[in-house]
Amino acid sequence: MEIAATSTEYVRITAVSAAGGSTISPAAPPQFAFQPTSATGNPAAEDWLTGEWASPHARILLGPNGGVTSLEPGEYRVWLTWAAGLETPVYRAGTLTVY
Repeated sequence: MEIAATSTEYVRITAVSAAGGSTISPAAPPQFAFQPTSATGNPAAEDWLTGEWASPHARILLGPNGGVTSLEPGEYRVWLTWAAGLETPVYRAGTLTVY
């Protein structure tokens, strides 16, 4: 995905939780982290930003006009986590180029 640093738009990631073949409705909002591709390891607790569900997507509004955060131009790894029953999956969900 690519977005301009001056753009305000949603980053969407398809995310579905299931147990025993039944979809689980997560009680908590999804959390996103954006780390430079040069960073190593998993995001720290302070890296996570709160998004929202727009089934079947987790989404977060980025950008200077009301976004949760704005990103400087560069390459980022996008991380996603959410609470689903007893599980809290953490996924590296792709990359984002901000120009």
